[in-house]
Amino acid sequence: MRLLKLFGHILFIILLTAATQVGGIIWLLTLIICKKFECKKRFVFPVLYLAFNLLIIPPIAKFFGREKLPIFNEYVKPANWFYPLAFRNYVKPELNTLLNNVSKESNTTIKYLDANFPFFDGFPLLPHLSHNDGKKIDLSFKYLDSNGESTEQNSSFSGYGAYINSNKNYTASRCITKGYWQYDFSKYLSFGISDDVVFDSKRTKQLIKALVKQVNTQKLFIEPHLKESMGLTNYSKIRFHGCQAVRHDDHIHLQIE
Repeated sequence: MRLLKLFGHILFIILLTAATQVGGIIWLLTLIICKKFECKKRFVFPVLYLAFNLLIIPPIAKFFGREKLPIFNEYVKPANWFYPLAFRNYVKPELNTLLNNVSKESNTTIKYLDANFPFFDGFPLLPHLSHNDGKKIDLSFKYLDSNGESTEQNSSFSGYGAYINSNKNYTASRCITKGYWQYDFSKYLSFGISDDVVFDSKRTKQLIKALVKQVNTQKLFIEPHLKESMGLTNYSKIRFHGCQAVRHDDHIHLQIE
């Protein structure tokens, strides 16, 4: 029984570390505290987790050259609670400044999805291939509600997996046919798709143009069919991400130099 419990703790630490980078350390600290003071882990862990999330990790992350993106902000905010709660909302200060500047200048809210973990270049933010240096972030598209009015609601809970004009995405078909089975895997990570919103190509185009015009924007990924349909073919910073990634007609991938 002890061996089984030990295996369970090790597995939980691995899963927490993969999902949040620092959650495994918090669970290990919880085990130590509860063993010493004979307290309940189900009470100690949430308190420690929130303390680390809100108070301890943000100042430490600055020593690694990363800042926590805002949570309760009218200009830049998470698409849902998961991203800040899972420590997946850290970026280089330059990227944080870029997002805030674009949002204010464009008078629009930017909603972010996965960014980066707080520590260490090269530490993978699964399931992404490149979100490991504080310079990358995924952003939500813009949408209209059922009345045709602008809304900040997402097309899915996670912000991923609700593809735009999927029947016109010949790149996806080609990549999947070539054996890149993961190319549309994000449809399984939507955690619920809303039928109450539709893609706002006008505001999404305005946001993309504002992002690529920034001097330190290195590249931006969307699907080729969206780049063409939105009339963005003249922007060299807007590129195809390759079949080895996942499709990008559900979000914007931005990275700085």
